[in-house]
Amino acid sequence: MMMINPFVELISKVIELYSYVVIAYLILTWLISFSIVNRYQPAVQKTNIALSKLCEPPLRKIRKFLPDLGAIDISPIILILLLQFLDHALIYYSIRL
Repeated sequence: MMMINPFVELISKVIELYSYVVIAYLILTWLISFSIVNRYQPAVQKTNIALSKLCEPPLRKIRKFLPDLGAIDISPIILILLLQFLDHALIYYSIRL
Protein backbone atom coordinates (compact mmCIF):
# COMPACT_ATOMS: atom_id res chain seq x y z
CA MET A 1 0.00 0.00 0.00
CA MET A 2 1.35 3.43 -0.93
CA MET A 3 1.65 6.12 1.68
CA ILE A 4 0.05 9.47 0.97
CA ASN A 5 1.54 12.66 2.33
CA PRO A 6 -0.53 13.78 5.36
CA PHE A 7 -0.80 17.31 3.97
CA VAL A 8 -2.19 15.99 0.71
CA GLU A 9 -4.66 13.90 2.68
CA LEU A 10 -5.72 16.98 4.68
CA ILE A 11 -6.23 19.03 1.50
CA SER A 12 -8.21 16.14 0.02
CA LYS A 13 -10.50 16.06 3.06
CA VAL A 14 -11.00 19.84 2.89
CA ILE A 15 -11.97 19.55 -0.78
CA GLU A 16 -14.40 16.75 0.11
CA LEU A 17 -15.89 18.81 2.93
CA TYR A 18 -16.31 21.81 0.62
CA SER A 19 -18.14 19.56 -1.85
CA TYR A 20 -20.60 18.70 0.91
CA VAL A 21 -21.02 22.40 1.68
CA VAL A 22 -21.89 23.06 -1.97
CA ILE A 23 -24.45 20.24 -1.91
CA ALA A 24 -25.96 21.59 1.33
CA TYR A 25 -26.21 25.05 -0.23
CA LEU A 26 -27.87 23.61 -3.31
CA ILE A 27 -30.43 21.68 -1.22
CA LEU A 28 -31.15 24.71 0.98
CA THR A 29 -31.75 26.97 -2.03
CA TRP A 30 -34.13 24.39 -3.47
CA LEU A 31 -36.00 24.14 -0.18
CA ILE A 32 -36.28 27.92 0.00
CA SER A 33 -37.34 28.35 -3.63
CA PHE A 34 -40.06 25.67 -3.34
CA SER A 35 -41.28 27.28 -0.06
CA ILE A 36 -40.65 24.14 1.95
CA VAL A 37 -38.70 26.09 4.58
CA ASN A 38 -39.42 29.63 5.69
CA ARG A 39 -36.59 31.88 4.52
CA TYR A 40 -37.39 34.41 7.26
CA GLN A 41 -36.78 31.97 10.11
CA PRO A 42 -33.56 33.05 11.90
CA ALA A 43 -31.82 29.65 11.72
CA VAL A 44 -32.58 29.33 8.00
CA GLN A 45 -31.41 32.91 7.37
CA LYS A 46 -28.11 32.40 9.19
CA THR A 47 -27.46 29.07 7.49
CA ASN A 48 -28.32 30.53 4.08
CA ILE A 49 -26.03 33.53 4.62
CA ALA A 50 -23.13 31.35 5.77
CA LEU A 51 -23.49 28.87 2.92
CA SER A 52 -23.97 31.69 0.42
CA LYS A 53 -20.76 33.40 1.52
CA LEU A 54 -18.89 30.13 1.14
CA CYS A 55 -20.35 29.01 -2.18
CA GLU A 56 -21.37 32.06 -4.21
CA PRO A 57 -17.90 33.45 -5.10
CA PRO A 58 -16.75 30.36 -7.04
CA LEU A 59 -20.24 29.80 -8.44
CA ARG A 60 -20.34 33.38 -9.71
CA LYS A 61 -17.03 32.88 -11.52
CA ILE A 62 -18.30 29.70 -13.16
CA ARG A 63 -21.56 31.40 -14.21
CA LYS A 64 -19.55 34.02 -16.14
CA PHE A 65 -18.38 31.34 -18.57
CA LEU A 66 -21.68 29.48 -18.94
CA PRO A 67 -24.26 30.28 -21.59
CA ASP A 68 -27.69 31.46 -20.45
CA LEU A 69 -29.80 28.35 -19.90
CA GLY A 70 -32.84 30.17 -18.53
CA ALA A 71 -33.92 28.89 -15.15
CA ILE A 72 -31.43 26.02 -15.16
CA ASP A 73 -28.26 26.63 -13.18
CA ILE A 74 -25.61 23.96 -13.72
CA SER A 75 -22.80 25.86 -12.00
CA PRO A 76 -22.99 23.78 -8.77
CA ILE A 77 -22.62 20.59 -10.80
CA ILE A 78 -19.61 22.01 -12.62
CA LEU A 79 -18.08 23.17 -9.32
CA ILE A 80 -18.48 19.73 -7.77
CA LEU A 81 -16.96 18.09 -10.86
CA LEU A 82 -14.02 20.51 -10.74
CA LEU A 83 -13.51 19.81 -7.03
CA GLN A 84 -13.51 16.05 -7.63
CA PHE A 85 -11.09 16.45 -10.53
CA LEU A 86 -8.79 18.55 -8.33
CA ASP A 87 -8.99 16.00 -5.53
CA HIS A 88 -8.19 13.04 -7.79
CA ALA A 89 -5.40 14.91 -9.58
CA LEU A 90 -3.86 15.94 -6.25
CA ILE A 91 -3.82 12.37 -4.97
CA TYR A 92 -2.63 10.94 -8.28
CA TYR A 93 0.32 13.30 -8.62
CA SER A 94 1.27 13.05 -4.95
CA ILE A 95 1.51 9.28 -5.23
CA ARG A 96 3.57 9.46 -8.43
CA LEU A 97 6.17 11.76 -6.87
